[in-house]
Amino acid sequence: MDIPDCEDATSALNLFKVTTIQSGHTVLLRLPSGETKGFKVEKDATVSIGRVGSFRANELIGHPYGLTYEIRGKELTIQPPHTLQEVEETDATNELINDGEFVQPLTLGEIEGLKKSGVHASDIIKAQIEQHANYSMKTEYSKEKYKQRKEAKYSKTFSTVEPTIYNVCDHWFKKDQNRIRDIRPDTLSQILNLANVRPGGRYIVVDEASGLLVSAILERLGGEGRLISICDVDSPPAYPVMTLMNFRKDVVTNIHSSLNWATAQEDYTPAVAQESSSEVGKSERHKIRLDKRKNAADTLLNAREELFAGEYDALLIASDYDPLEILQNLILYVAGSGSIVVQSPFSQPLAELQSKLRLDPSYLAPSITESWLRRYQVLPGRTHPTMNTSGSGGFLLHAIKVYDDPNASKVSSHRQSKRRKKEADGDSSVPQTLESFETAELEEEDATVVDQATLLVLTDDTTVVQQVTQ
Repeated sequence: MDIPDCEDATSALNLFKVTTIQSGHTVLLRLPSGETKGFKVEKDATVSIGRVGSFRANELIGHPYGLTYEIRGKELTIQPPHTLQEVEETDATNELINDGEFVQPLTLGEIEGLKKSGVHASDIIKAQIEQHANYSMKTEYSKEKYKQRKEAKYSKTFSTVEPTIYNVCDHWFKKDQNRIRDIRPDTLSQILNLANVRPGGRYIVVDEASGLLVSAILERLGGEGRLISICDVDSPPAYPVMTLMNFRKDVVTNIHSSLNWATAQEDYTPAVAQESSSEVGKSERHKIRLDKRKNAADTLLNAREELFAGEYDALLIASDYDPLEILQNLILYVAGSGSIVVQSPFSQPLAELQSKLRLDPSYLAPSITESWLRRYQVLPGRTHPTMNTSGSGGFLLHAIKVYDDPNASKVSSHRQSKRRKKEADGDSSVPQTLESFETAELEEEDATVVDQATLLVLTDDTTVVQQVTQ
């Protein structure tokens, strides 16, 4: 099979992911029906994709993602890109068409016989069209839909899907949306946007969405930054979503560490691997086991030190546990002006959390949003919204961490800084004598009281009345 000219192995712009299919990769295939299936590419293995057929996995190794193939026997043939064609409107109408069982004289047995004899799918579709009694009465749009239905049924083609976080999230949402907590691709984009995830950032994530958040953050980091995930298992969790992303393991190990809830507590004392003073009499297998334990212990200690050092840019939560308790345990490690994003399939847990965060001065502007998505069919002359759409992609709560520092909110501190600036500029309106300086201080304190009273008027009339009475 001829391989088209393309840049080999690794993209120069992104060394985090390999751009060609390699042995050991998990690849998504898009079938003619629009369904996507994942399988692992192993050298010299045979891949079966149901009625579409089977082929040797070696045919895909070394090829870039995004190509379309046709199965002929056990061989793959690369198909040219499909282009859209303008459909001309006619005066035909589907009003008088009767799609009964007799409009298609070609029986199912005859079709199966054609398939077994090796007749190409396009010839079978052509034979059905020629023998269809009412095909000529259909509108051009109906004819196009008829061809597409038959191609989805008889065609033996498939396309490899590039492992981007959008494609992987869309695949899992259609396959089992409960496993990713109803996170649609548009909801995931909102999470990354609200958390300001960017290359070089430092983030904490609590991910119970099969690794969807971890995978999205790792892709956005691009190999630069730091990510610590908190889970409830002792060993690093096996995220099924991450297996479809085909990240380079060496890069992931450098930027991603995992802790469980016990090791994420500062009062927890981890077990330290003891180094034996004598290596005599120990087998090589036993030495390897001790080295693994020591490396695991060192990795755990380093991850704990990094977490407790704090100053992370954002905290992202998608968990069934109480979000308030998670915040109380991890908010200490988020830097000032850091983002907090909490996802839930239901609005009630986030509404309760929002009401509590509004009473805490450490959180600024906690708000709840729900993304809404409507898909459109975009075709020449046939662009319209689809008839069915998903009900919800989950709810998001976003807040910003602030330091509860009373001095930072004083009006006088702001005015004193302006006065010092004027003094430095030599403004004659600024008092230079000690007496005038003390007078200005009193005036600023009076202005502060007036400003505070004005703020109370805008917020709570009852409080103002009580203050005036006093």
